[in-house]
Amino acid sequence: MPPATPELISPRSARVSAARRLAKRNFRGKDRLFLAEGPQAAREAAGHRGADGSPTLVELFATLDAAERYADIIGAARGAAARVHLASEDVIADISTTVTPQGLVGVCRFLDTPFEEILAARPKLVAVLAHVRDPGNAGTVLRCADAAGAEAVILTDASVDLYNPKAVRASVGSHFHLPVAVGVPVERAVDGLQDAGVRILAADGAGDRDLDEELDKGTMGGPTAWVFGNEAWGLPEETRALADAVVRVPIHGKAESLNLATAAAVCLYASARAQRASGGCRSVTQS
Repeated sequence: MPPATPELISPRSARVSAARRLAKRNFRGKDRLFLAEGPQAAREAAGHRGADGSPTLVELFATLDAAERYADIIGAARGAAARVHLASEDVIADISTTVTPQGLVGVCRFLDTPFEEILAARPKLVAVLAHVRDPGNAGTVLRCADAAGAEAVILTDASVDLYNPKAVRASVGSHFHLPVAVGVPVERAVDGLQDAGVRILAADGAGDRDLDEELDKGTMGGPTAWVFGNEAWGLPEETRALADAVVRVPIHGKAESLNLATAAAVCLYASARAQRASGGCRSVTQS
């Protein structure tokens, strides 16, 4: 059963206005809050807690239909002490940044992790997004990293906002699954990871090393961080020069290239498989 909370009829409600403004980056940064839209993101948010043990979900707006359909999410939100508001479809549409809202919008606390904590955990597989500007691509790479068993994602200071609504939607809940550091200069990211014993591979279509050949040579089993560049122009020369190797994904057919998210998935899964193999550094399914 939905909670006995008054329905928020007016988009001019103070609570609605506070949530709506989180669509803008400056307000997200000021409040250190972001929007998580749809049942999957809301479910993940309701079950997530920060490093200090505090619930990540602060508020949940739901239409009556969504509250009935996703009673488990409503219950989890209330169990996390989040304020649950029954809202009209017009209110949800006003808060949402999607064309077709799914009836649930959560307000969540920021959950990025300090870069130093990621290094201290001695990660074995990391995705570094350098100069990635499209939020959909950033969210999709985060989802790929999560699926491949990566232990961290790093967004450099030249990359898109982790909490952009489109990035949150594209990650399909993966924002809540693995540590993500934001705003890290690419040089600092590379130096820190190398000092932690992580090999840096720059993914670039013009790389002088072939991914298949690296797999065949058995060089991919150790701790690895993949650096992925801008959607349009890839990685600048100064960033490629920081890497231990620049690796291209081979194109066996007639396609001109792979898009960023597809290339990231191929590279991350190649490392995950090599690390699972005999002699690799660990199984990516190990907790």
